[in-house]
Amino acid sequence: MLEDGRFSDNMEMLTCFGLTRQEAKIYLLLLTEGVLSGYEAAKRAGISRSNAYGALAGLVDKGAACLLEEQSVRYQAVSVKEFCANKIYFLSETARVLEQRIPREMHREEHYITIRGRRNVEDKIRNMLRETKERVYLFGSSGVVEQFREELSALLERKCKVVLLTDSLMNLPGAICYRTAHSGDSIRLITDSSYALTGELGEEQHTACLYSANRNLVQLLKDALANEIQLNLIERTREDGEETICDKGTIRRDR
Repeated sequence: MLEDGRFSDNMEMLTCFGLTRQEAKIYLLLLTEGVLSGYEAAKRAGISRSNAYGALAGLVDKGAACLLEEQSVRYQAVSVKEFCANKIYFLSETARVLEQRIPREMHREEHYITIRGRRNVEDKIRNMLRETKERVYLFGSSGVVEQFREELSALLERKCKVVLLTDSLMNLPGAICYRTAHSGDSIRLITDSSYALTGELGEEQHTACLYSANRNLVQLLKDALANEIQLNLIERTREDGEETICDKGTIRRDR
């Protein structure tokens, strides 16, 4: 059981919450096997007793396990929900304090920054959307845009302008949607006419995007998206019934 694929995936995810791989292994063992002594944990995990006791002590220190002092010392796992919630709360509070203590950036940097790796790019996009104050323009496939529905919906609730250019119309009330040709893995994002991100959002190892607050890059992307919108409107007027894009994310056919 300790060697199956799902177990390994769970171990990897637990390391994101501050556990070492050995601690994660023992933690999952406690969750599945129940209360165990250090000797029992070592035997069932197939590791030395010293390593098992070290991992168990680490789990107790990190709030993932409790120590039961009965006739013999044994250990019990804290539930995944409780452990993760406590860790998230602690990190959120720590982040809040750091924001207050660390001096803020005095001026906007205009360097060109290359961001590699799909998860890193997705994190950057989410942060850009969360920090948007007035408007956002997002170009990409409907599948890519769908990944950021929560952040886009939050912007719409705050009455920010959201313009989407995708290969199919999104059911996102309040957003201005334009249907474009298939964009593949390409993605372009402009927030508040001040920050821009452009590149490919494909497989993890093939994903790379350029991010900058450089005015020239922002203007270049704005012009490119404006051309996409203009081409979309021209194409719509050629179709029978003169289709027009509504600001509710649907198509209205004018007779």
